[in-house]
Amino acid sequence: MKRRRRRAPRSRVATRARLVAAARALLEEGGYGAASVQAIADRAGVAAGAMYRYFPSKAALFVEVFRDAARRDLAAVDEAAVADGCIERLEAAVAAHARGALRHRRLAWALLHEPVDAAVDAERLVYRRTYCRHMAALLRQAIAAGEIPEQNVEFTAAALVGAIAEALVGPLSPVAGQVASEGEIIATLVRFCRRSIGAPDAATLRRVPRVGRRSR
Repeated sequence: MKRRRRRAPRSRVATRARLVAAARALLEEGGYGAASVQAIADRAGVAAGAMYRYFPSKAALFVEVFRDAARRDLAAVDEAAVADGCIERLEAAVAAHARGALRHRRLAWALLHEPVDAAVDAERLVYRRTYCRHMAALLRQAIAAGEIPEQNVEFTAAALVGAIAEALVGPLSPVAGQVASEGEIIATLVRFCRRSIGAPDAATLRRVPRVGRRSR
């Protein structure tokens, strides 16, 4: 006879969720430097020592924050990729990912680029691989539909995900200088991805001015 798993009390689940939300809010405000154990506990309304009843370490809490953010991002990417054309789905997915990062720049910088514990670095790799699988699936659809040439979708997906991450380093950095507008950054990334996979420019993208291009 199988034993039923005991469900965690609602109060425990709620407190754990508050700790994750508090850590996320502090990361968005000031990065890991602002997210001390005491600051997280104060924001969540618990004693500092109580946090360790829910997470074995601060790094474990940050891993949970990252997983939650990654789930949201991938859900937004999948929700956006519902256009009729395969290339349009890929464009929408890239735009959704970039838009989410640019609208929460400090949080995205902390989660994706800021130096942190090795456990979070390992979770970043898991997220990157998952994102690559989503991208590879969109590429397979585009090849099957005859919208782009045959290619190694796993390698292309990894190259695209890596290029997008690197391109967003500057705009997301808390010490970045003047950068292009959100719309221009997204349009440039979409154009780059289209060209990288062998798809022709869309007419709307050809009208978007390039970053740094002087108007006459």
